[in-house]
Amino acid sequence: MLTTFAAILFAVLALGVVAFQVALAAGAPWGEFTLGGRYRGALPHPVRPIPVVSAILLAAFAAVVLARAGIAFSGIMAASSYLVWVVVAYCTAGALANYITPSRRERAIWFPVVMVMLASSAIVAMS
Repeated sequence: MLTTFAAILFAVLALGVVAFQVALAAGAPWGEFTLGGRYRGALPHPVRPIPVVSAILLAAFAAVVLARAGIAFSGIMAASSYLVWVVVAYCTAGALANYITPSRRERAIWFPVVMVMLASSAIVAMS
């Protein structure tokens, strides 16, 4: 029950972050909420592939977590037993990066989100 809840929570949060990343790539004026707050307004065109890659990665991570919990994506269930630890490691790095970011706005929004994603992916990984 806890594993299922944690996996769904991770997937919902990941979906929210994916939506944010896609919006950034499409030109949403939220540059100060990502990449250390380096860019105000829309991200410059040369930087926009970064949120695209991030969105793809997060969608794949959600699939891994859901597979590990036995909720969806049964085709990757075997691989999910070790790939889920990649998700946990990525979330750990993301939590650290968002904790030390110079952007207060980025930290205020994303540090709590990534901490919940870290906790929920760790619960699924240890199940």
